[in-house]
Amino acid sequence: MILTDTSAWNDFFRGIDSPEAAWLATAIAEEKDICICGLILTEVLQGIRDDRRFGRIRADLSHLIYLPMTRRGFELAAGIYREARKRGRMLRHTMDCIIAACAIEHRVPLLHKDKDFKIIADLSGLRIQPC
Repeated sequence: MILTDTSAWNDFFRGIDSPEAAWLATAIAEEKDICICGLILTEVLQGIRDDRRFGRIRADLSHLIYLPMTRRGFELAAGIYREARKRGRMLRHTMDCIIAACAIEHRVPLLHKDKDFKIIADLSGLRIQPC
């Protein structure tokens, strides 16, 4: 199972040629277990302006494995942010800490295209899916 971040989905849905989008396309074709969490679902869907496209993508994403978050996961996200700050490594988005905590909590690697996750992986048990 692989949790796929918004950054990879955006490239995939926009047809951007990136290693992450290519990896995701192959994983979908091979019917690998691809996961999503609530925050990623929200981020992907909120960026879609066209109603028809919104409906199609929402339907496509509904077939993915959904990873819920617990209170412990949110506490872990806060801990990740605090640890980064202690070490002088500021993260741009709290949302990335939450997504990373979800991946850690469910023990799945994260496919992404976002530099904050590299910092988070250095400070935590986050595993990154190589492309």
